[in-house]
Amino acid sequence: MSSLLRLEQVTAENVDAACELRVRADQEGLVAPVVRSLAEAYAQPEVAWPRLVFDGEQLVGFVMAFLDVRFNPEVPGDRPRSGIWRLNIAAGRQGRGYGRFAVQSVCEEIRRRGQSVATVTWVPGEHGPERFYLGLGFRRTGETSGDQVVGEMSLAGASPEVSSAVALGGLRGGSAGAVGVG
Repeated sequence: MSSLLRLEQVTAENVDAACELRVRADQEGLVAPVVRSLAEAYAQPEVAWPRLVFDGEQLVGFVMAFLDVRFNPEVPGDRPRSGIWRLNIAAGRQGRGYGRFAVQSVCEEIRRRGQSVATVTWVPGEHGPERFYLGLGFRRTGETSGDQVVGEMSLAGASPEVSSAVALGGLRGGSAGAVGVG
Protein backbone atom coordinates (compact mmCIF):
# COMPACT_ATOMS: atom_id res chain seq x y z
CA MET A 1 0.00 0.00 0.00
CA SER A 2 1.40 3.37 -0.95
CA SER A 3 0.84 6.89 0.25
CA LEU A 4 -0.97 7.67 -3.01
CA LEU A 5 -4.26 6.05 -2.01
CA ARG A 6 -7.39 7.95 -2.86
CA LEU A 7 -11.06 7.57 -3.64
CA GLU A 8 -12.38 8.82 -6.97
CA GLN A 9 -15.88 9.27 -8.29
CA VAL A 10 -16.96 6.92 -11.04
CA THR A 11 -16.78 8.84 -14.34
CA ALA A 12 -17.20 8.22 -18.06
CA GLU A 13 -13.41 7.88 -18.22
CA ASN A 14 -13.09 5.13 -15.58
CA VAL A 15 -16.43 3.27 -15.63
CA ASP A 16 -15.21 0.56 -18.03
CA ALA A 17 -12.22 -0.24 -15.80
CA ALA A 18 -14.54 -0.24 -12.77
CA CYS A 19 -16.86 -2.77 -14.41
CA GLU A 20 -13.90 -5.04 -15.21
CA LEU A 21 -12.75 -5.19 -11.57
CA ARG A 22 -13.00 -8.78 -10.28
CA VAL A 23 -12.67 -10.33 -6.84
CA ARG A 24 -11.28 -13.81 -6.21
CA ALA A 25 -13.38 -16.65 -7.62
CA ASP A 26 -14.13 -18.01 -4.13
CA GLN A 27 -15.57 -14.60 -3.17
CA GLU A 28 -17.89 -14.05 -6.13
CA GLY A 29 -20.94 -15.40 -4.27
CA LEU A 30 -20.28 -13.10 -1.31
CA VAL A 31 -20.33 -9.68 -2.98
CA ALA A 32 -22.13 -8.38 -6.05
CA PRO A 33 -20.04 -7.33 -9.04
CA VAL A 34 -19.25 -3.65 -9.50
CA VAL A 35 -21.58 -3.40 -12.49
CA ARG A 36 -24.56 -4.33 -10.31
CA SER A 37 -23.49 -1.85 -7.64
CA LEU A 38 -23.29 0.92 -10.22
CA ALA A 39 -26.78 0.05 -11.48
CA GLU A 40 -28.09 0.22 -7.91
CA ALA A 41 -26.31 3.54 -7.37
CA TYR A 42 -27.94 4.89 -10.52
CA ALA A 43 -31.37 3.72 -9.37
CA GLN A 44 -30.89 5.04 -5.79
CA PRO A 45 -28.69 8.14 -6.05
CA GLU A 46 -30.15 9.64 -2.88
CA VAL A 47 -28.62 6.87 -0.73
CA ALA A 48 -25.68 5.47 -2.73
CA TRP A 49 -22.12 6.86 -2.57
CA PRO A 50 -19.99 4.81 -5.01
CA ARG A 51 -16.23 5.40 -5.23
CA LEU A 52 -13.23 3.76 -6.85
CA VAL A 53 -10.08 3.04 -4.86
CA PHE A 54 -6.84 4.00 -6.57
CA ASP A 55 -3.23 3.42 -5.59
CA GLY A 56 -1.45 5.98 -7.72
CA GLU A 57 -2.92 5.49 -11.18
CA GLN A 58 -3.86 1.83 -10.55
CA LEU A 59 -7.50 0.95 -9.88
CA VAL A 60 -7.43 -1.51 -6.98
CA GLY A 61 -10.98 -1.54 -5.64
CA PHE A 62 -14.52 -0.27 -5.39
CA VAL A 63 -16.48 0.81 -2.34
CA MET A 64 -20.08 1.97 -2.10
CA ALA A 65 -21.58 3.52 0.99
CA PHE A 66 -25.25 3.76 1.82
CA LEU A 67 -26.37 6.96 3.50
CA ASP A 68 -29.37 7.54 5.78
CA VAL A 69 -31.17 4.24 5.11
CA ARG A 70 -33.79 2.85 7.47
CA PHE A 71 -33.50 -0.94 7.69
CA ASN A 72 -36.97 -1.40 9.20
CA PRO A 73 -39.04 1.74 8.55
CA GLU A 74 -42.20 0.02 9.80
CA VAL A 75 -40.66 -0.44 13.27
CA PRO A 76 -41.07 2.55 15.63
CA GLY A 77 -37.71 3.99 16.61
CA ASP A 78 -35.89 2.65 13.54
CA ARG A 79 -33.08 5.10 12.90
CA PRO A 80 -31.36 6.09 9.69
CA ARG A 81 -28.06 4.26 9.20
CA SER A 82 -25.06 4.84 7.01
CA GLY A 83 -22.22 2.50 6.20
CA ILE A 84 -20.57 0.08 3.81
CA TRP A 85 -22.91 -1.30 1.15
CA ARG A 86 -20.30 -2.94 -1.07
CA LEU A 87 -16.56 -3.44 -0.99
CA ASN A 88 -14.73 -5.15 -3.84
CA ILE A 89 -10.94 -5.33 -3.86
CA ALA A 90 -9.31 -6.69 -7.01
CA ALA A 91 -8.27 -10.34 -6.71
CA GLY A 92 -4.56 -9.70 -7.20
CA ARG A 93 -4.54 -6.68 -4.89
CA GLN A 94 -5.99 -8.11 -1.68
CA GLY A 95 -4.14 -8.15 1.63
CA ARG A 96 -2.39 -4.82 1.03
CA GLY A 97 -4.57 -2.50 3.12
CA TYR A 98 -6.81 -1.24 0.33
CA GLY A 99 -10.00 -2.55 1.93
CA ARG A 100 -9.05 -0.99 5.26
CA PHE A 101 -8.39 2.34 3.52
CA ALA A 102 -11.75 2.19 1.71
CA VAL A 103 -13.71 1.43 4.90
CA GLN A 104 -11.88 4.11 6.86
CA SER A 105 -12.54 6.64 4.09
CA VAL A 106 -16.26 5.83 4.11
CA CYS A 107 -16.29 6.17 7.90
CA GLU A 108 -14.68 9.59 7.56
CA GLU A 109 -17.40 10.61 5.07
CA ILE A 110 -20.11 9.37 7.44
CA ARG A 111 -18.54 11.35 10.27
CA ARG A 112 -18.28 14.43 8.01
CA ARG A 113 -22.03 14.13 7.44
CA GLY A 114 -22.62 14.31 11.18
CA GLN A 115 -23.20 10.68 12.07
CA SER A 116 -21.39 8.78 14.80
CA VAL A 117 -22.04 5.12 13.86
CA ALA A 118 -21.07 3.14 10.76
CA THR A 119 -23.01 0.03 9.76
CA VAL A 120 -22.00 -2.90 7.59
CA THR A 121 -23.63 -6.16 6.61
CA TRP A 122 -21.88 -9.27 5.38
CA VAL A 123 -22.62 -12.74 4.16
CA PRO A 124 -21.37 -15.22 6.77
CA GLY A 125 -19.18 -18.04 5.56
CA GLU A 126 -15.74 -19.51 5.22
CA HIS A 127 -14.45 -16.95 2.72
CA GLY A 128 -16.60 -14.11 4.06
CA PRO A 129 -15.35 -10.80 5.41
CA GLU A 130 -16.36 -11.18 9.07
CA ARG A 131 -12.79 -11.30 10.43
CA PHE A 132 -11.89 -8.27 8.33
CA TYR A 133 -14.77 -6.16 9.64
CA LEU A 134 -14.38 -7.29 13.25
CA GLY A 135 -10.68 -6.49 13.00
CA LEU A 136 -11.54 -2.93 11.97
CA GLY A 137 -13.70 -2.49 15.07
CA PHE A 138 -17.17 -3.41 13.87
CA ARG A 139 -19.23 -5.47 16.30
CA ARG A 140 -22.17 -7.75 15.60
CA THR A 141 -25.47 -6.13 16.60
CA GLY A 142 -27.43 -9.39 16.83
CA GLU A 143 -29.55 -8.26 13.89
CA THR A 144 -29.71 -9.67 10.40
CA SER A 145 -30.62 -8.02 7.13
CA GLY A 146 -31.96 -10.77 4.93
CA ASP A 147 -29.31 -13.50 5.11
CA GLN A 148 -26.57 -11.10 6.21
CA VAL A 149 -25.05 -10.30 9.59
CA VAL A 150 -25.29 -6.65 10.72
CA GLY A 151 -22.31 -4.99 12.37
CA GLU A 152 -21.78 -1.48 13.70
CA MET A 153 -18.84 0.62 14.79
CA SER A 154 -18.85 3.82 16.81
CA LEU A 155 -17.22 6.76 15.08
CA ALA A 156 -17.37 8.96 18.18
CA GLY A 157 -14.12 10.74 18.95
CA ALA A 158 -11.06 10.92 16.76
CA SER A 159 -10.14 7.51 15.46
CA PRO A 160 -6.42 7.27 14.70
CA GLU A 161 -7.13 4.70 11.98
CA VAL A 162 -9.73 6.85 10.26
CA SER A 163 -7.50 9.92 10.59
CA SER A 164 -4.53 8.04 9.15
CA ALA A 165 -6.62 6.86 6.20
CA VAL A 166 -7.30 10.44 5.25
CA ALA A 167 -3.65 11.37 5.78
CA LEU A 168 -2.61 8.54 3.44
CA GLY A 169 -4.34 10.08 0.49
CA GLY A 170 -7.53 11.69 1.56
CA LEU A 171 -10.85 11.69 -0.16
CA ARG A 172 -10.96 12.91 -3.69
CA GLY A 173 -13.91 13.25 -5.99
CA GLY A 174 -16.54 14.79 -3.80
CA SER A 175 -18.69 15.12 -0.75
CA ALA A 176 -13.15 -6.37 0.58
CA GLY A 177 -10.40 -9.45 -0.41
CA ALA A 178 -13.91 -9.05 -1.59
CA VAL A 179 -15.55 -7.82 1.45
CA GLY A 180 -18.93 -6.31 1.62
CA VAL A 181 -22.58 -6.76 1.37
CA GLY A 182 -24.19 -8.71 -1.39
